[in-house]
Formats: sequence, structure tokens, C-alpha cells
Amino acid sequence: MRSSFTCPAESDKLAHPRGKTRMGQSNLPEPWLRGTLTEVHAVPRAVLHALELAKEDLERWCGGLTDEELNARPAGIAPVAFHLRHIARSMDRLLTYAEGGQLAGEQIAALKTELDPGANRGEVFAELNSALARSAARVQAIDPNRFAEPRKVGKKELPTTVGGLLVHVADHTQRHVGQAITTSKIVKGR
Repeated sequence: MRSSFTCPAESDKLAHPRGKTRMGQSNLPEPWLRGTLTEVHAVPRAVLHALELAKEDLERWCGGLTDEELNARPAGIAPVAFHLRHIARSMDRLLTYAEGGQLAGEQIAALKTELDPGANRGEVFAELNSALARSAARVQAIDPNRFAEPRKVGKKELPTTVGGLLVHVADHTQRHVGQAITTSKIVKGR
């Protein structure tokens, strides 16, 4: 992937990475319409573009939140911090399965802390950005000839494939990006 996954600076106003126009729309197309990563097989390319879009959207809509806003739970819903942690940690878990592994104790322990209160903006974004970069590298390292290989997920060992897991990395990430953005808008009163 050609983009860097870095934490937005504390003082950034976070202009939209694609360039902002009226009504918050961008003047650049989404990553999948930019003609990038054409040398990468279609499935991992789609996942990489989804991760790039996730980074851009989260920076835009959530990057300027304070610690208090990241931890806010309007009407008892999960805070933005949960979604950012969950994105980071679920990508790691899903890619572990895709690579043929089983979850380690530290991955399971981290899962149990995703909803913990008191998140720090810098730490949460550092974890997210590091996870996005590591995940992009892991996605690119998977041989397309392995996409049909069977995999089992979780304690119930539910059946899927390497390709199915890769696609789920993208769709699951985008689902939580949407939830984080919605919660951010509620918190900010937009």
C-alpha cells in the first residue's frame, strides 16, 4: 500500500484527506477509484482500499475528538473508542485465522478490554494506525492461490476460507467505521 497510516496530530483540524468541498464531500474519489494498487490481485486490493478509506474517514470524523468525546456513550451505545479499538484488534484476529493460526491468549485478553472506559486519544489512534499498517502488510503477504483454502473461526470452528476472511476484514472494518462516525456525529451534536 502506498499510503502511510499515521496518527493525526493533536492540533490538526483534520481536513478531509481527499480534499473537502461543500457539504463535506471530497473532490477526490474514494481509494478504490484512484487507479492505485493495480499490481495487486483484486481481492487483496479491495481490502487494502477499504483499509485506506477507513483510515481517511476515521481521521476526518473522529480524529479531532477529545478524550472525553472518544469515551462518551450517548444513550448507552458503545463509544467511538470501542469501535477504533475493535477495528484494530479484530483485523488482527481475522488475519490470524486467514494465515492458518489460532488466537493467542493476549489477543483474547485484548478483546475483553475493547469497551474499557478512559481511552486516551493518542493511544487509541496510535493502536489503530499501527494495526492498519500491519494489516495491510499481512493482507499483501497472502498468496492469492490460497484464497479457496478452508479455515475455521472461533471456538465453534465455523467454516470459511482465506478469501472469505479477507473480504470480512474489509466489510467488518467498514461496518465499525460507520458506527464510529455516527457516534462521533452524535457526540459532537452534528
